[in-house]
Amino acid sequence: MYRNLNDFLTEWSQSADGTKSVLKALEDDKLNQSIVEGHNSLGWLGWHLVNSPVFFMSLVGIDLDSSYDPDAVPTKASDILEAYEDISTSVAEKAKEQLTDEALVNEIGDFGGPAPKGSILRMLVSHQIHHRGQMTVLLRQAGLEVPGVMGPTKEDQ
Repeated sequence: MYRNLNDFLTEWSQSADGTKSVLKALEDDKLNQSIVEGHNSLGWLGWHLVNSPVFFMSLVGIDLDSSYDPDAVPTKASDILEAYEDISTSVAEKAKEQLTDEALVNEIGDFGGPAPKGSILRMLVSHQIHHRGQMTVLLRQAGLEVPGVMGPTKEDQ
């Protein structure tokens, strides 16, 4: 849980940079790559990472004013990256404008019961890391370069 807004902003920036590196590895013809047919694809996961901050930030009382349709997964990897760059910047800007250290300990209702806003923001970062990890597996399965986000990849060693 975050109790200090700067801690969230620092970790969000680092996590968003890691996500951008994964999104930069996407290629248009591999966006349909999934672990098995019928499971989430690279394109869907990338687009989910664009849209999920809208949900999490709404829980802490922040409207990101997103025009991205969660059901309209782009067919171009560059569109996913561009949208993520936009939304991740918006998360930081709106948090700076609308949250304080004191606000982070205020409890709000969420999908599991009352939780402090700082806890919801921690779930946002964890959620992003979770899906980014799924994407790195799919990148390797698709024969694409896997960036070293949390440390070097096999290719980096």
